[in-house]
Amino acid sequence: MTVTVARHGAPGPDAERFAERLSERVARRIDALEESTDMIDYAFTSTLMSLRAHCAVDPRAAAVETWEAAVNAMQLGSALFAVTGVSEGTVECRVNRKMRTLPARGPLSTADAGTWLNAFWLAVICREQQRMTELCEIPLERLRSPEGQYDEYIYLWVDTLQTYWLRRPGLVEKLTATFEASDPSVARIAPRDLLQGLLYPPINLFYRFVRRDEEGFSPALVEALELHRAYWTLNEERAADIDGSIALGPLAIACLAYDGGIPIEVESEYLPKHLLQHGWLGEFPT
Repeated sequence: MTVTVARHGAPGPDAERFAERLSERVARRIDALEESTDMIDYAFTSTLMSLRAHCAVDPRAAAVETWEAAVNAMQLGSALFAVTGVSEGTVECRVNRKMRTLPARGPLSTADAGTWLNAFWLAVICREQQRMTELCEIPLERLRSPEGQYDEYIYLWVDTLQTYWLRRPGLVEKLTATFEASDPSVARIAPRDLLQGLLYPPINLFYRFVRRDEEGFSPALVEALELHRAYWTLNEERAADIDGSIALGPLAIACLAYDGGIPIEVESEYLPKHLLQHGWLGEFPT
């Protein structure tokens, strides 16, 4: 039986125009990257906001504008790591419907494990296997935050995902270590509500996925979405934040499960249907 998890809140009267304005702003920032990539991390954040804004008004991702927002975010996430991986010359990247020559940026503090996870989730959602591979080939040490802003389990989690996708040995051991290090009694940096509401659920979902636990996957997905909703409705400020409109990590793991033949017996506007079921795949070059 399919379970429905309702999304919190409702789009305001100007939500559609807000999404359109964000898309226009994103296009300008992408164009500007051909002159300088110093603000590429800010541009990537803008594309994520644009995707979430479009999903807020188009919860099934039925409009081509929503798919385009997802593709732009995915392409820019990959471009961010491409230009920060080299310090000289240029990098060829497809972003916003065309190939672009972007100046090399060299190391950037925000090109870290947290940003990597968002870029990887987007590549999974867009079914961009080559980009997933390129992201997974980035050395883990390059993703370490110089400010020490993450608990160690974040790096273990990235290592686990890279190991899975590149079919390296040690997946079970690394996933087990990730579970242990993400326990609230061990993690010290991430606030408990953030850890339990947003950061841990994708790990639990991934565990169900790699075990091909068809009976347990959908209940775990329901729990992940309910925890997502609980986190984003803790107070009025969070409830009004566009970031809560979709559950990016759970959506990406659900995409892996869907493509792997695991039944997804959950419906939710946190999981836009046409992103989950890759309804727009092949509409234009990614």
